[in-house]
Amino acid sequence: MARISGVELPRNKKVEIALTYIYGIGPKSAKEIVEKAQVEPTKRSNDLTPEEIQKLRNVISDYKVEGELRKEVAMNIKALMDLGNYRGLRHRRGLPVRGQRTRTNARTRKGRKKTVGGK
Repeated sequence: MARISGVELPRNKKVEIALTYIYGIGPKSAKEIVEKAQVEPTKRSNDLTPEEIQKLRNVISDYKVEGELRKEVAMNIKALMDLGNYRGLRHRRGLPVRGQRTRTNARTRKGRKKTVGGK
């Protein structure tokens, strides 16, 4: 089983699909990586040779993935919260950030319903 960027690639999946299991690599960048590494895109991940795995690792090292990307995203959110702008306040309060309504819905962000007195 191939291990790239600290992630075990799933067996019996095409290389292009298996690479999308790495945080920060989507379908488009997976296709680019496979082309740059000159690996056959229809090849299954458990059929990769050690040389092909090394080629993929070398190409992926140019991308920001996994821990490095997660840290950058967290720092960006923290910067918004420290600035105190609208998006930062929404993050701080645990409410939807991108303009969604909150009178109904938004349960994923707000958590379980807390009933407030009726009368």
